[in-house]
Parts: sequence; C-alpha cells; structure tokens
Amino acid sequence: MASCYRREVGTSRILTFLRSTQGLIALGALIAIGVSLICSAVGHSGWVTNLPLWLITAIGGGYLLWQVLRDLANRTAGVDVLAGIAIVAAAAMGQWLVAAIVVLMLSGGEGLEAAATARASAMLDALAKRAPSIAHRIGAGELTDVQVGDIGIGDRLMLLPHELCPVDGEVVEGHGTMDESYLTGEPYLLTKSVGSAVMSGAINGDDSLQIIATKVAADSRYASIVGVLTEAEHNRPPMRRLADRLGVWYTVIAVALAVAGWAFSGEPSRFLAVIVIATPCPLLLAVPVAIIGAISISAKAGIIIKDPGVLERLPKTHSMLFDKTGTLTYGRPVVSDVHTAEGRTASDVLPVAAALELYSRHPLAAAVVTAAGGLAKPMAATQVAERPGQGLAGQVGDHAVRITSHAQAERDLGPGVLPPPQPGMSCVVLIDGDYGATIGFRDEPRADARDFIAHLRPRHKVVETWMISGDRSSEVEYVAQKVGIDHVRAGCSPEEKLELVRELTEQGPTTFLGDGINDAPAMTAASAGIAFGTNSDVTSEAAAAVVLDSSLERLDELLHIAERMRRIALQSAIGGIVASSIGMGFAVAGALSPVAGALLQEVIDILAILNAARVAMVVGPMADYSRPSVAPRPDSAGQESSRVPG
Repeated sequence: MASCYRREVGTSRILTFLRSTQGLIALGALIAIGVSLICSAVGHSGWVTNLPLWLITAIGGGYLLWQVLRDLANRTAGVDVLAGIAIVAAAAMGQWLVAAIVVLMLSGGEGLEAAATARASAMLDALAKRAPSIAHRIGAGELTDVQVGDIGIGDRLMLLPHELCPVDGEVVEGHGTMDESYLTGEPYLLTKSVGSAVMSGAINGDDSLQIIATKVAADSRYASIVGVLTEAEHNRPPMRRLADRLGVWYTVIAVALAVAGWAFSGEPSRFLAVIVIATPCPLLLAVPVAIIGAISISAKAGIIIKDPGVLERLPKTHSMLFDKTGTLTYGRPVVSDVHTAEGRTASDVLPVAAALELYSRHPLAAAVVTAAGGLAKPMAATQVAERPGQGLAGQVGDHAVRITSHAQAERDLGPGVLPPPQPGMSCVVLIDGDYGATIGFRDEPRADARDFIAHLRPRHKVVETWMISGDRSSEVEYVAQKVGIDHVRAGCSPEEKLELVRELTEQGPTTFLGDGINDAPAMTAASAGIAFGTNSDVTSEAAAAVVLDSSLERLDELLHIAERMRRIALQSAIGGIVASSIGMGFAVAGALSPVAGALLQEVIDILAILNAARVAMVVGPMADYSRPSVAPRPDSAGQESSRVPG
C-alpha cells in the first residue's frame, strides 16, 4: 500500500510539472538546446542553429521576464531577478545558447516548485470526496435517498452500518458505536444509544441507527472543519525560499560589479562577462538537486514529501506540537489497572471477564482478553448475552458474570459499594451479583515516545514541545507526563488547535504532527505539518510530509534528512556564490571574456551540483535516539464502550 501511495504521489507530481507553464518552458528549452547542439555538430551554422534558441528565448524567456517584473512590482522578487538580467544581457549580445540555458534553469526550478506545492486544491478535493453526500430519510414508512443539502432540522434519518453520518443529530432508535476519532481526537469508538448526540463525518459501527437531524449540513461539524481548513489554507503565511534569501544580496552585488566593470572600462562585454559568471545556477540548480535527493531517501524510508519547503523549515523548528492519538500513542487501549474487591485478585477476575469478552465484538473486549492471557487456563462461558445499556452477561463455570459500566453497576448495587470512579475509561465486573473488580483502560504511549521527545532538544534544537488534543484532560496529561511533553492543551476543537498553532508560529517556526481530520487546519497553519499514516486523505493532503507507517523512528529520520539537505544545500549554494564572486572579480578586471566566464560558470555549476547530489548518498537509517530493543505494540483495537462511563 505504501509503495502504491509513493508511486501515485510521484506520478502526480511529474504530471503536474509537465502541465505547468514553467514545466512546458523547461521542456521546450531542453529540446531547443538539444536541436541547436545537434545542428552545430553536423556542420550547420548561423540561423539554422540559432533558430530554436531564438524561439525559446523569445517565448519562454519573455514569459519568465514578465514574472520577474511582476514579482519586482509586488516586492517579492528573489534570485530570479539575476537570472532575468542574464537572459536579457545574453540575448542583447547574441549569446543565445547562454540565454536558453538560463531559461532552462529558471523555468525548471520554478516548475518543480509549482508541482510540489500545488496542494490546496487537492486538499479541498479530498475533503469533498470524503464528505457524506447521500442520506436515507425516513418518511411514510419507507426510506428515500436524498442529497445531504436537502436535509432539514427534525428530519428522521437511517444511518446504515459503516456509513458516514450526514449531519449532526441525536439517536432516537438503535444502539451501537461510532468512530469520531478523526473529528474529536478521542481514540475510541463511542457508544451511541437513544439520546446520544452524533456528529457529521463520524463513521457508524456495525449496527443501524435512526437519528433526528439537529442541524442542517451547512452548520454541522464536518462543514465547520471544512470551513476552518479552507480559511487556514487561504491565510497561510508566505515562506521565502532558501535560494531567494541567499540571492537577494548576491544579486545586488553582481549587478553593481557588472555596471562598475562596464563604467570603468567602457566595454559592454565586461558587463556580460560578469552577469554570465554570476548567473545563479548554484542557487537555481544545487538547492533543487539537494531537495530531490532528500525526497528520494525520504521515500525509501516510507516518508512522502508533498511540499519540498518542509525540508528547509524543519531544521529551524522552535516548537514541536503533537496530537496525542496515533502519534505519541498507538490509539489502542490496554488494561492499565485492576481494582479488585476484598478477597479477590486480578488473576482471579481477568480470566473470568476474558471468558465473556471472547464472545463480544465490543471495542474493549480484545484489551481484556490480551491482559488475561497467561494468567490462567482459558475458561468457557455459556449463555452469553449483550443487551443495550446492560453490558455483557453470561455463565462462566459456576459463576454468573456481568460486565457493565460504573453507573449501571452503582444503580444495581446501590451507593457506597463501588470505589469512587477514576478518570479515564473503566468497566465493572460483577460476579454472582456482587462487586468483583473495576478494570481501567488507557491509551498507552508508544514504547519509544519518551526517548524520542527527550532527544529533540539536544539533537534537533527544538526549544519546547506541546501536546494538543481533543481528548479528555486526564488522558492527555497522563500521556504527556509519561513521555515528557513540556506543555499540554486538552479538549481542543479544530478551531482551537488552529488558533494555538498560529499563536506559536508567530513566536517561531512550528512543526505539527497528527493523523486526524481535526488536525488538518493546524497542519496547514504550522510552519511544517506532518501526517502520520494515510488513514485520512484530508490530513495527508493538508500535510507537507506524510510518514506512511506512523513511526517515530521514521519521523526522526525525516528530521535528520531535512538537516542534511539544508546543510549540503547551503554548502553548494554558498560555495557556488563564493566561487562565482571570485570569477566576477576577474571579469570586472577584464581577465575573463564572456565565453571564458560561461565556461568557468559551467565548472562551478557542476561542482555545486555534484556536492548537492551527496544528499542522497546515505546508507542505512539515520534515526539516532535511544530506542527500546523491543517496542511492543498493543494488539487490541482500542475503542470505547457502553461499559465505560462517558
């Protein structure tokens, strides 16, 4: 699945590049240069050799120059200005091959960037694709399929198994579970019975439910998340490219030297010589080559880079923010504690409870069965029944056993019998009508989460860590304490996550990691958004990078890859600038002709590109934090229960 996803993303990026204007210009420049060189090699000269170069310089170069002038007017121009001057100067002095090469470099870099960063429409398309479109309205004794937009408040709807809930509403008939994790951040299936609220975009479980619409689709929860994400995308802060930041002063210096050489000598050829050798190919090519190398080794590690800019931004992260479920935890509950009645032990109660849970499809059943494994010989259960609101009951050996919620058990036994309820999830085991035990559950942190968090500050210069989650406060604080997170914000809606990320991003570069639809707006607002897994198309499209196997080790590799890319890209770019600057000095003094300058620039380009290519020359994994030799992963599917207090 991961390899298919990588191929799909790679193919999409190539097609986007070829369909873009810059991509077509780059392809045309490449063809024109090739045709010209072939004509020259077979003995043609003059206009036959120069015609393809004239055409690409006039058409492609004209378009690129218009873009440079537009950016200048908007005060957003960068290194492209020098390339534009080089095109004009080379054309003015008849250096058509030089002009075509600069057109190729400029359009190729811009085309690759455009292909890699064209994500907004894809993200909103993913939202639209996932949004429920059809609802089953109940009326006159029959079901009628209607468009979600036609649902009115008070309409009675049938929600079939595994369907997306079309609107916010309230259950009026039926009993089952729903997965709201991608909307709320809570990692468990939530029990739904008569009177329970349901949210649009949640996934129904195995049972049909009848609901009454309490909001129209446009006002429901899913629509509000779409609106928040759209607003976040449209108000994304601009990020300046590394090449632009480096190229601003370089451009000013190069033009000043070229003008000075012309002015002092009176020879326009010196102007061209300086501009030709100053053509910022190390910036236009070395940085993209380094990025392509980083994208390549990321893909081998199971990481998809959707926005190459994330590789420049990650090494500067000031605050790293995590969603809880599915990032620092497995999103699956395990038995955390067993509080037994006097005279009983966990090894007595758990096997009895597990004997019943073997027959249950309930979300917490697997956690109990797993916890009981190895404590005693398997026990057989008979007369097993699971009634809505009553829990699971049956006969285990000589005992009548029932597993239910704390509230239901307290109603049955009376006040004062049960211990006070603890924060988090739990269920109560009754044996022969008496209190047997309370079983507590938690969404446990990943085995290597604490080691990963601990090494972020010394190794990756991350100043502070945050956990922001839609889950309840007790669960979030428990995980944060276990893994060593600095700051916690629990019970956050997507809007609140977005606002917090924006506040922190104003203070310094941020990286946000999550896996649910409710994380998508925050990912968009962060300096770098990273998605864990591909369970949500919306989250994957909103993210700048996708870690396919939801692994902190892979995330650490991404951080190292980004640092390596930025370091080598800077080496190549700054080294090329320094070498070109020395060459410009000789050109100003008249020691280099335009042709010699062009040849010297080609040597500088090759050296810068070869150095940039080192990014991809990595053998083995790059993650370096101390990981447990064995990282056990819970097998139980973590879900919430009617036996768990709300």
